[in-house]
Amino acid sequence: MEKKKIIVLGAGLVGGAMAIDLGKNHDVTAVDLSSEALSTLKNKAPNINTHAVDLSDYNQVSELVRPFDLVIGAVPGFMGFEVAKAVIKAGKNMVDISFFPEDPFGLDQLAKDHGVCIVVDCGVAPGMGNLILGYHNAQEKITDFKCMVGGLPLVREWPYEYKAVFSPIDVIEEYIRPARYVQHGQVVVREALSDAELVHFDQAGTLEAWNSDGLRSLIKTMDIPNMIEKTLRFPGCIEYLKVLRESGFFSYDAIDVNGQQIRPIDVTAKLLFPKWKLKPGEGDFTVMRIEITTEQQKYTYDLYDTYDAHTDTISMARTTGYTCTAVAELVLSGQFNRVGICPPEYVGEDGANLQFVMDYLNARDVHYKKSTTSVVELV
Repeated sequence: MEKKKIIVLGAGLVGGAMAIDLGKNHDVTAVDLSSEALSTLKNKAPNINTHAVDLSDYNQVSELVRPFDLVIGAVPGFMGFEVAKAVIKAGKNMVDISFFPEDPFGLDQLAKDHGVCIVVDCGVAPGMGNLILGYHNAQEKITDFKCMVGGLPLVREWPYEYKAVFSPIDVIEEYIRPARYVQHGQVVVREALSDAELVHFDQAGTLEAWNSDGLRSLIKTMDIPNMIEKTLRFPGCIEYLKVLRESGFFSYDAIDVNGQQIRPIDVTAKLLFPKWKLKPGEGDFTVMRIEITTEQQKYTYDLYDTYDAHTDTISMARTTGYTCTAVAELVLSGQFNRVGICPPEYVGEDGANLQFVMDYLNARDVHYKKSTTSVVELV
């Protein structure tokens, strides 16, 4: 493929990894407000063009992206919807991992009017799980879908036994946003952190799984009777997260503190992020299990991936970022060119697309282990 011009909006741990990956074959520019993030990226990959830009100036975003062939979105979730809208108005294709809380299909008509392909939620989960489900759903009737996923530090360290690789407010969103799942064809809404269960993984050990709002677009795009997504953490974390939540530490409603209006979530994020931040050289791992059941078969996909010390790339950046960059290559080549808002399940409907992404990930040592069991054997 000829070299293309790509702009990556956001140069954090995941955005930076995507810029480096795409920079191997394309002319890549990365933009971020953080000079520290840009400096870190430039030290790792001198060939990447970097610019300090305030991406919350959405009018500026439209002008910024116009000279490029493709836009990669890696901004915090609270900015993602408006950034995507600005990219659409500029008439540019985009692959995005911001996981914004708004309904992406609210931008579908705008994207169609501008004739652009906007792939949203293109990470590991949501993302790779959607790709895999989209493929199987196109092949046969599915009765059940379950996805369990978590990104955790290799070393469990008191008190939180957790490290955040995304915006801290985006992480906290997982603990407060009501979880939607589908049961017997009906959408069920439960509070986040509910229905905890212990699940064993050969390489990660026993982890705690709880309801989170990760199905997202699948609720609209898939006609499957039973679907659920759960987040994985080390056992014991639910209790203290619930204490913080019920005490109001995650609230967006401003309170009066000595005459100043302050949002508790802003204070909490400020206090927690130093404790959650991965220190240089600290490792993480990503674990995911996808279970897809039909009347005849049960397909299981298992992922276990760890920090790459050689390239100093965290696992969550590898598993999330390389899924996104793989799909970016599909869009750049025209192999996937559907106009409008496109969640990853649309990409996965074509088995050739899923195979391309799997091969792309395998080449970067991100491996999904697939197993198939007869439903008769499970009874």
